[in-house]
Amino acid sequence: MKIKAGKDELVWKGLRNIILLCGLILILFPLWLVLINSFKTLEEAGKNFFALPGSLNFTNYKELFTNSNYWIFLRNSFKITIIAILIILTLVPAISYSIARNFQHRYYKSIYYYLLMGLFIPSQVVLLPVTKMMSGLKMLNHTGLIMLYAAFSLTQGVFLFVNYMRGLPYEIEESAQIDGCSVFQTYTKIVVPLVKPMMSTLLIMDALWIWNDFMLPLLILNRTQEIWTLPLFQYNFKTEYSFNYPMAFTAYLLAMLPMLIIYCCGQKYIIKGLTAGSVKG
Repeated sequence: MKIKAGKDELVWKGLRNIILLCGLILILFPLWLVLINSFKTLEEAGKNFFALPGSLNFTNYKELFTNSNYWIFLRNSFKITIIAILIILTLVPAISYSIARNFQHRYYKSIYYYLLMGLFIPSQVVLLPVTKMMSGLKMLNHTGLIMLYAAFSLTQGVFLFVNYMRGLPYEIEESAQIDGCSVFQTYTKIVVPLVKPMMSTLLIMDALWIWNDFMLPLLILNRTQEIWTLPLFQYNFKTEYSFNYPMAFTAYLLAMLPMLIIYCCGQKYIIKGLTAGSVKG
């Protein structure tokens, strides 16, 4: 029986390793294609999309870096992402703390379930009315886009934070209040350090979403080219009759690097925060 169990374990480990290897290939192969095609000329990419480049040709990178518009779009993307994330990390934990510590009251519970309803509404359904509303408010600009990101982030963010905070020991907060801390001091000095894993999770998830988002900038920032973000800039490598693959892949690769670095540095917080937030409550 022990020999059979040992064989079964070896078979399972081998199958698991094969599955992991297949998953790794599926993830890395598109990235590999982006990398090799960024060093090709348009003619090389047209001949064989999957072949290695004839030489390390940095022409695409030089052309992209000497394009002054690229730096404008890069600055716009950083500006929108950073400001939106700062607003989200300020509002979401504060709102969630108020709800979590007053969940027994009907008013706060109603707000929680009202915000939760946003999880069940497809984003495509609200795009047209949201665009019309922002146009009426004269907010088809960076400010309007940042406000939309902050609003859309509330649903998932509040859901994760409320469940996480309700699982925190309330005795720590009571001790702080007995020592003379106000509610604000208790929140900033006690609660915020305890929810850092969840804040890291929210930061990385929303930063990836905002940085790579195409649809909202397309609808909100379509008035003038100067306020575009990187995804809109990358989209314009495609014309009606052709697509400049090497330049597009070069732009994709450079746009991915900041988010890849952030994700690699904080992936353990994503797993920790999501796991804790999904089971506590």
